[in-house]
Parts: sequence; C-alpha cells; structure tokens
Amino acid sequence: MIHRVSFILVLLVTTPSALAETLRVPQTFRSIQAAIDASTPDDLILVASGRYSETIQLKPGITLRSDGDDSKGTAGLKRAEVTVIDGGEAGSVAGVVMAEGSTLDGFTITNIGSYDDAEWTKHFDSHGEELGDDEGSVQAEGTTPAVSIVGVSCSVTNCIVHHNGNVGIGILGKAGATTAPLITGNIVFRNMGGGIGVAEGAQPIIRDNRCSENLRAGIGCRKANPIITDNQCFQNVRAGIGCREGSLSVIRGNKCYQNRRAGIGIRMLGTAPIVEDNECYENAMAGIGCRDNASPILRNNLCRNNMMAGIGCDGASPMIVSNECTGNEQAGIGVQGQAKAVIHRNKCHNNKLVAIGVTGGSETVITNNDLARSGGVPPIIAVKDDSIAMIRDNDIVGGGVAALLIQGTATVSANAFTGVGEKQGNAVWVWAGSTATLSGNSFNGYRAAVNSTKATLSVIENTFNRFKGTAIIIKDSSSPPHVYGNTAFSNDPQAKMLEVQGTSGVVTENRMKQEY
Repeated sequence: MIHRVSFILVLLVTTPSALAETLRVPQTFRSIQAAIDASTPDDLILVASGRYSETIQLKPGITLRSDGDDSKGTAGLKRAEVTVIDGGEAGSVAGVVMAEGSTLDGFTITNIGSYDDAEWTKHFDSHGEELGDDEGSVQAEGTTPAVSIVGVSCSVTNCIVHHNGNVGIGILGKAGATTAPLITGNIVFRNMGGGIGVAEGAQPIIRDNRCSENLRAGIGCRKANPIITDNQCFQNVRAGIGCREGSLSVIRGNKCYQNRRAGIGIRMLGTAPIVEDNECYENAMAGIGCRDNASPILRNNLCRNNMMAGIGCDGASPMIVSNECTGNEQAGIGVQGQAKAVIHRNKCHNNKLVAIGVTGGSETVITNNDLARSGGVPPIIAVKDDSIAMIRDNDIVGGGVAALLIQGTATVSANAFTGVGEKQGNAVWVWAGSTATLSGNSFNGYRAAVNSTKATLSVIENTFNRFKGTAIIIKDSSSPPHVYGNTAFSNDPQAKMLEVQGTSGVVTENRMKQEY
C-alpha cells in the first residue's frame, strides 16, 4: 500500500501536464478570450483559421497556438497567415497582453490602433527626421503595442505583426520582476512605431525575426539589455537596430540593410553594447553609427556599400576591432566630433573617400589595419581639424593627394606604405601648424615619401624605396626639424634624399643608396 501511494505522489509531481487540457476555438469556445478565461496553467488553446475581431489578455502558463502544422505560407507560417487577431483600429488596448510563462504561437496581429500610410510615407521620405524622439517608441506615454509584454517572461513565436498604430511587439521591464521573454521567428512590418521595442531594464532574447518598414527602428532598445541575434532588419524608417539610453545589449549575427538611417545605430552616455558578426549594407546612412558619448565594442562586422561611412563615430568612444568596411560612399571608418576611438585590425578597402578619417578634434589609436584604395583623390588616412592620432603597424596601399594627410598631431610608426601606379604623389603630407613624428616606417613607390610645410616634424629611421625626385621635403618648419637615421633607395640618378627649406634642426646620418 505504501509503495502504491508513493507511486501516485511521484506521478502527480512529475507529470503535471497530465491534468492539462486542450481547448478549441471556435469549436468549443466562440472567442479566443472566452477560451483563455476558461483555461488553467499548462492548458493548450488551439485556434482554427479565421479572423477574430477582439483583443486578448493571456493567463499565466497557458499556450495559445494557431491550429495547423508548420507549412510555409507566402511570408511566414501558413497557419499564422490565416489566423488573424484584428483589433478593429482600437488603439487604447493592446492586441495581445502576455502573462508570465505564457506562449503566443502563430498568429497575425493587425489593426491595433490606426495605421496611416500617408504619415508613414512622409517620414520615410525624410529619413524620420521629422519624427518626434518618443513618437511610437515602446516606453512613451500613450503607446499601445500590438503585443504587450510588461514585467513577465514568456514566448512570442511565429507571429506576423503588421499595420498597427504603434510599436509591433513592446517589451517593458518592471521593478522587482524578471522580464526575459523569448521573441523568435516573427515577421514584424509596417507598424507606426518600432518593429520590436525593448525598454526599462528588460532582458529578452530576440532571435531570428524579420523586421521591415517600421516607422522607427526594426528593433530598438532603451535602458534595456536584450540579446539580439540572427535577425533581418531592412527598409525601416530609422535604423535597422537602435540602441540607446544606457543599454548594454549583445547585437550579434544580424543582417541590417536598406534602412533609411544606419544599419545599427548606437547613442547616448552609458550605452555600451557588444556589436559583433553583423552584416550591414546598402543603408542610407552608416552601416554602423555611434554618437553622443556611447562606448560600444564593434568587432567582426561587415559594413559594405552604405551611403555614408561603413562605421561612423560622432562624439563617441568606440572600440572598433576586426571589422571589414568596403565599398562605402564615404569613409570606411569615420571619426568626428571630439570622439575617442581605438581602431584595430580592420580591413578598409576601396571606400569612395578615406579608409579612416579622423576629424573634429578627435583622438584615435589606429593599429594593425589593412587599408587600401586604388584611384580617387582622397587620402587613405586623414587626420584633420586639430585631431590627434597614433598610427602604428598598418598596411597602407594607394592614396590620392597623399596616403596619409595630417592636419593636427600624429605619431606614425612601423607602418608599410605602398604606392600604386606611376601617378602616386606623397605618402605623408603634413599641413601647416601640424606636428608629426614619423619613425620606423617603410615607404615604397611614392613620388615623395614626406612633404611638410610650416609644421613641426621629426623623421627618424624610416626606409624609402622607389621614390621619384626627393624623398623628404620640408619647407619653412615652425620649429627646427629632426631628420636622422633614414635610408633611401632609388635607381633615379636625379633622386635626392632630403630637401630642407628654412632652419634645420638635427639632420644627420641619412643615407642615400643607388639601386641597380
């Protein structure tokens, strides 16, 4: 008898789902909400295909699922396309309110609030510049998400959320609660707010969703710490993915393309996401943009064919490591607005302007990068507007007016400069009022290796090959130049090692060797 009682107790403890029921709509319950009201935790509610004109509030622990298998439809799962929750443009109540431990699987949610095509088109045409900063954002007062998740952990999967009056899926943290939902496999488009919005300390996993043509970002986070992986975010009015207000997100493995602003946009003090292994291309602004004192880690991203920089930094402090920036309409990596950036081991090839541009009083460390462009007027690296740069151990190929242009302060050491073609001009061009120290570099194939006017200059222990004319040209230095320990090789009998106009400082032990 004791063994039998023990067995029954074990059975009750280990198999709670044995008491779960399957409730069917509309066979048993005429509305979805009626089935929810009759449910208990662990129940499954199966909803047959059709259009349901209601808004619903889930209960803890239940699963609400559209009936059918996982056959593909036109855009997503067929069962999601044919099972529709229609809010009838009512905008004061969310279409679906999630509960702790609940699951929403395979529905279309639409007409929650009023979608306005003319308003959407206006903001699309202006790249969202006329859109209020909080308009349509998840945490803003008056915002009603189509799917609302507040202070609970739950699952939203395989849903199609479109043409709603505010954010598509809204996730808000709540004091004293863990908000860590799983948002996966959804298609979220043409909403009058963000596609998926996260705020107030929430920590969702947002994985394998497709977010397009939303009025704000495809996926946006404010003061939240989501993991955002393997999503596609494209043709949104603002960024593909936006991160701001102190968010510490992980943004990994996403494709962000053809958005009206950046592919991934990061801003504000304390915002420090890890952004890695993403592909950002054909965006109307930067592939990845960071500004306003943000401090992200950007690594192993591919940023190509964007209308502005591959990676753009304005007044931020990023660490930019092992990215590839190619074919962008402006810089490969652009740093401005008194930014402070570390740029290490990136590949920047064939961007229309510079490979790396440092302007607006910024400070950068530029090390171990592979930088190249064939043709065009701009330099490969530009340090301008009294900016400061430490440039070391880079491979620099090509250049327009110069491979490196300095209008500021630069320490340039152990780099390999390689000219391309017969028309290659200066390797390093130092502008008036600048300060430059060049040491241990190799220069190969430029007309002049160093050309300086009215600057403070030290050129120490560099090697010059295949130059034409004069290797080092120094005119009217603002303080006596230091040029020593350099070696030049040339097969041109007219070639000269050094030309100094004005006062000389330490000019010694420079060797000119003839090549045969």
